[in-house]
Amino acid sequence: MCIAINVVHMLWMRRPRFCPKCGTELKVEPRSSSTSESPIDYQRANTRVSIEKDKDTQEVEMRSTKFKRGSSLFWPIAIPVFFLLSAVIVGSAYYYHQFHLNHELKNTSLQDPVPASSTIKKPDVPMDLRSIIQVAQKDVVKIEVDNNKLGSGFLYNKSGDIITNAHVVEGAKNVKITTSDSRELEGTVIGISQNVDIAVVRVPGMANTNPLSISNKKAEIGDEVLALGSPLGLQNTVTTGIISGVGRDFDIAPFHYSDAYQISAPIAPGNSGGPLINSKTSEVLGINTAGTDQGTIGFSIPIVNVLSLVESWSKTPMTELPSISTATTGNKNVQNSSFEGTAQDIVNSFYQSINNGDYVTAYSLFGSSWQEKMSYTKFRNGYLNTRSSNIEILNTVNNGDTVTVTVLISAQEGTEGSYINSKYQADYTIGYENHQLKILHGTGKKIE
Repeated sequence: MCIAINVVHMLWMRRPRFCPKCGTELKVEPRSSSTSESPIDYQRANTRVSIEKDKDTQEVEMRSTKFKRGSSLFWPIAIPVFFLLSAVIVGSAYYYHQFHLNHELKNTSLQDPVPASSTIKKPDVPMDLRSIIQVAQKDVVKIEVDNNKLGSGFLYNKSGDIITNAHVVEGAKNVKITTSDSRELEGTVIGISQNVDIAVVRVPGMANTNPLSISNKKAEIGDEVLALGSPLGLQNTVTTGIISGVGRDFDIAPFHYSDAYQISAPIAPGNSGGPLINSKTSEVLGINTAGTDQGTIGFSIPIVNVLSLVESWSKTPMTELPSISTATTGNKNVQNSSFEGTAQDIVNSFYQSINNGDYVTAYSLFGSSWQEKMSYTKFRNGYLNTRSSNIEILNTVNNGDTVTVTVLISAQEGTEGSYINSKYQADYTIGYENHQLKILHGTGKKIE
C-alpha cells in the first residue's frame, strides 16, 4: 500500500503545471539545497513569464484549452495505476495467508473433521415388549414328528440349527418344521442326549437367518421372562411370567433335570423345546421343558448349562442317534405319543386357561364350526361367574380321525361372594383342523 501511495505522489509532483491566467506551461526547477534564495525570490523566478497583453482574445482561449487538456492527462493514468497496484498487494497478502494457514492445519485435527457418528454416540434405545416378541417369534418354530407328536424349537445359529427337547424328537431322524410365517421345511436331527433333555435339529432352509441372541449368564429370581412356543399346535403363542425359583432338581424318566429354572409362565403341551426369553434384553435364558398339572408352574433348562453340548453337535453332527424311551406319567404337559393322550392334554389346557382367566386362548382351542355357532363374547360371559373348575377324565375313546374325551367337572359358581359347588359331565370331540388339533364340538349335562 505504501508503494502505491509513493507512486501516486511521484506522479503528482511531476505533473505539468500551467498558468491559471494565460494557460502557458510553467517551467519549475527543483529547489537546490545549496541555494540561498528566499522562498519569494524562488517563486518569482519560477513563475516569470512573458505575457503579451496585446494578443487577441482567440489566442488566450486556445491557451486556456491547452491547459485544461494538459491537466486532464494525470487522473486517467493515476487512478488505474493506483487500483492495479492495490489489487496486486491485496491478492498477494491473501495468497500468503491462505498458504501458510493450510500448511499449519495439516498436522492438526481441524483439517479433517471427525464424522458426527463417531463424535456423538447415540444412546441405545431398548425395544418395547411388543417389538421383542415380534422379533423373537420369527426364530421360533413348530416341530412335528410322524407319530403326531408336537413340540417347539428355536434358531440359535446361522447354520440353520434348532434347539429343542430330546423328548420332542426321540425316535425320529427327520422331522417337519413349520416357521412363524407358515413355511414348511424339512429338518434332520443331528444331536440328541440320553441324559439331558436336549436335542438339535438342522434345517437347511433356515441357514443364514439371523438367530436369537443367547445370554451368557444365568437368570435370577424376579427376572421377567417370556415363554414362546406352539402349545397344542397353536403357533406364535406367548406367555409371560417371572423366574420364581432357581436350582430346581427333579426327574422325568429317562431324564434328570438339574439346576432348572422354575417359572410362573404357563407351559402347555407343545411348548416343550421353545425358548425362555428375558423380556428386557430379548436374550434366550433357557429351554422350556415341562409344566405341572395345575399349569401355573413351569420349568426351563438354563441355556448356559447345555450350550457347549449343543455347539459340539453343530460342529460335529452325530452319525448315529441313540435310542431314547421317554415316559409321560407324572407330567401331563410332556407331549403324549398317543392320539388319545394328546386329546386329553387339550381338554386339560382348555380348563387351565379358563381358571387363569385367559378366555382368548381357551376360545382359540375350539374348531371353526363351533366358533361359528358361538361368539367369543357369549363364550366369555358364560364363564365370568365361574370361580374355578377341576376336571377328572373318565374315559377316552379313539374313533379313528377323532377322539372323544369324557370328563367330570367340579366348578364353583356364583356372584358377589356367594358361590355354590356344581358338577357337570361333558363329552368333547377332538380332531385335526388345518393340521392342528382342535375341540371340534362338545355336549354336557349338570349332575344333581
